[in-house]
Amino acid sequence: MSNKRYKIQNAPFVVPTTDGKIIKEHFGRATDGNSQISIAHMVAPAGWSEPFQTPEFDEYTFIISGKKQFIIEGDTIILSAGESIKIQKNTRVQYSNPYTEPCEYLAICLPAFSMDLVNRED
Repeated sequence: MSNKRYKIQNAPFVVPTTDGKIIKEHFGRATDGNSQISIAHMVAPAGWSEPFQTPEFDEYTFIISGKKQFIIEGDTIILSAGESIKIQKNTRVQYSNPYTEPCEYLAICLPAFSMDLVNRED
């Protein structure tokens, strides 16, 4: 067992998806059992979207490249590279990339992302 007070993550957990989205969790429940925070590197392909959800975690998103659309309580927000957003827990939101280029971004969830906490709509 290591006594080091740091951990370099060079083998993130790749979350299996069926919609073409690439999700690499660097820290979080799936990678190291951390329920406090999750940090994931994502690439949403052109034309990607997911259902509305009302997560029980705060979610921070930082756009690395491309654009991402957020529908938050009726407001449509579009973020581009270099922009970021915090969406408070228990807020109804829908994420999508209706554009022609992939969107690469970081997602940080407090507490950590969990399918049990995301509350996706059918």
